[in-house]
Amino acid sequence: MSNRSRTYTWADPDENAEAGQTMAGIDFLRAMRDGALPLPAFQATLDYVLIEVEEGRVVFEGKPAEYLLNPLGSVHGGYYAGMLDSALGCAIHSRLAAGQSYTTLEFKLNMVRPLPFDGRAIRAIGEVIHPGRKIATSDARLVDSDDKLYAHATCSCMIFSP
Repeated sequence: MSNRSRTYTWADPDENAEAGQTMAGIDFLRAMRDGALPLPAFQATLDYVLIEVEEGRVVFEGKPAEYLLNPLGSVHGGYYAGMLDSALGCAIHSRLAAGQSYTTLEFKLNMVRPLPFDGRAIRAIGEVIHPGRKIATSDARLVDSDDKLYAHATCSCMIFSP
């Protein structure tokens, strides 16, 4: 048996949680994208980053690698779900005012082909469909640089206001 190892670090999650309560969603996400706020621990674990933020639209990028494989040798579905869930929720978050928060009510994922793990960049592109006051919806696609589709997802989120 040949063992491999991977080491990574993450920041104290309280820093982001506190900032998230005082900043508009788009400003909070831009601060994470720009490095003014730390990468969330979950993203550090799965090794993907936020690269684009607009109102109602976000893009995450990662490079699936060997440490993400399931026992049968393909990228685990949890990686698809993690990237897409981040894109879905953060697209909605980008439209929230300071003090507002959200939680996922429903998440639906369709995987249409195996993800490569050859160093190729994969992007999760999330966009708001309905920016409601109480319930918001979004969709997201997992694609490569040629816009080849690997998975797509939708979600509904409940919005909380102070």
